[in-house]
Amino acid sequence: MELVYPVSIAPLAAGNKGTREMLPVVQPTGTVIARASRASCHAARLLHPVVHLHIIDRFGKVYLQRRSLKKALYPLYWDTAVGGHVGYGEYLKEALFREAGEELAFYDFNPVPLTTYVWESDTERELVNVFAAVGHFDLRPDGEEVAEGRWWDVSEIEEAMAREASEDVDPMDQDILTPNLVHEFGMIRNSLFSLL
Repeated sequence: MELVYPVSIAPLAAGNKGTREMLPVVQPTGTVIARASRASCHAARLLHPVVHLHIIDRFGKVYLQRRSLKKALYPLYWDTAVGGHVGYGEYLKEALFREAGEELAFYDFNPVPLTTYVWESDTERELVNVFAAVGHFDLRPDGEEVAEGRWWDVSEIEEAMAREASEDVDPMDQDILTPNLVHEFGMIRNSLFSLL
């Protein structure tokens, strides 16, 4: 899938607050129907696109990032290797390479598209565009958005998912996964490992 922008700049979404970081407001097909600030997208739960990158090495280990303590949602939770919003005017792969560069100083990879789906929670509504990269890369978390990163065995991810599904999660547990990662990994696991 790719975003389809209108010929002229899209109108501001109703009730738009602020203009600092503008995001495209989209239909589930990727057609851009408006633009809105990040704060407005979250406050009004407007559907907006994001990109996720899963990184897997040839031995089947998956690289996950630990979200920074500065993150508003799920600080210090483990999440996809790269994730971020698509800015207004950007295309998906542009946003993917920008986010990978910002978060992990990661520029040299060949993204493979896996799926697109709508993620809804109490705080957001996102059109998630999922990609994968295969290889063993030199990844350097930026320390601002990403506190740290490490390679995980699939069994470790599945154990963390099982703990969270049982609602037996210790708030002091260092290996808590974001709800979005739990959902997404279950959805893309087979597609991800078929790349090996």
